[in-house]
Amino acid sequence: MKLDELRPPKGAKKKKKRVGCGVGSGHGKTSCKGHKGQKARSGGGKQPGFEGGQMPLARRLPKRGFNNKIFSVRYAEVNLRDIARLTDVTEINPEVLVEKGLVKKLYSGIKILGHGEITGKLNIQAHKFTAGALKKIEAAGGKAEVIN
Repeated sequence: MKLDELRPPKGAKKKKKRVGCGVGSGHGKTSCKGHKGQKARSGGGKQPGFEGGQMPLARRLPKRGFNNKIFSVRYAEVNLRDIARLTDVTEINPEVLVEKGLVKKLYSGIKILGHGEITGKLNIQAHKFTAGALKKIEAAGGKAEVIN
């Protein structure tokens, strides 16, 4: 067997259905939608969960519980081991973390977690720190500053 003899197995490659491309294509005129009716119209068909006029399951079941998610506070989390990889920086703040690619989005703020070790003397500004992170930063001779 040679490279030029390789072929996909029979039935593995299927031609795309090109609708509305003339009578000879087999998918012309009505574009495989039949004649008239709801499903032939643009945007036609029933929405997900529609049960033919019967009261849908989502509305039949009782609603319980409480959801306060829109008011939740979410922090972008950064571990000390990730900060330790930044060798050329001594002053670390949210802008530096975004610039260096450690954080994609700030959300409600930055939270520093205590996984890993830091060796250098760093001044870190963040919105929250875990207790373990504070101990490790101060043990290394650095300073942790909480910003609002």
